[in-house]
Amino acid sequence: MHNTAPVIARRNMIRQQIRPWDVLDPNILDIFDTVPRERFVPPAHKALAYSDTQIPLDHDQVMMEPRLEGRLLQALQPGPQDSVLEIGTGSGYVTACMARLAASVHSVDIFESFTRAAQDKLKHIGVDNVTLETADAGRGLGDGKQRFEVIAVTGSLPELHQGFHHRLVIGGRMFVIVGRFPVMEALLITRTGEDAWATESLFDTLVPPLLNAEPPPRFEF
Repeated sequence: MHNTAPVIARRNMIRQQIRPWDVLDPNILDIFDTVPRERFVPPAHKALAYSDTQIPLDHDQVMMEPRLEGRLLQALQPGPQDSVLEIGTGSGYVTACMARLAASVHSVDIFESFTRAAQDKLKHIGVDNVTLETADAGRGLGDGKQRFEVIAVTGSLPELHQGFHHRLVIGGRMFVIVGRFPVMEALLITRTGEDAWATESLFDTLVPPLLNAEPPPRFEF
């Protein structure tokens, strides 16, 4: 017999959490209705899969609240022609959502256990347009040649740095959360020229920092 409980929980999540936070784009809402979030939640926290809360992951990381994931996706608007760079694979759930919206996703995480587990979960639900990389991207990804239409940074940055800005195509957009506890701000950054970016403040929120994103100490003489 087909288990309808996750389907009902998904619909309730959309109605009670995501839509009230002004996530109204039908394509985004459809993604939340079709990607099985419970498949990405650690077994010990399965009961929280559709709750309005951050869910603990290994290494002191978290899955973001569904409403925050919704605002991230709606701000970035990944489209069927877009290539996406995700910094912070985590559970792989946002990776899966973006993969269903975009042409391709390249997702990077510092923890090999996350990238390895995400590979299995994505394969299990039939997502095959994601490449995964284990690397430390806290201060950026260097001057690689590949540029992306969309960049999602899923951990916060204590201070905004330009480690990812140059990986955007002109017209590309990046979601990033900047600040330190208890004050953090979600930003949408759009590349408007070869050396020009526009920044829009979206909302205040709190998520754990991206590992190794702290700026190097300043030496005082």
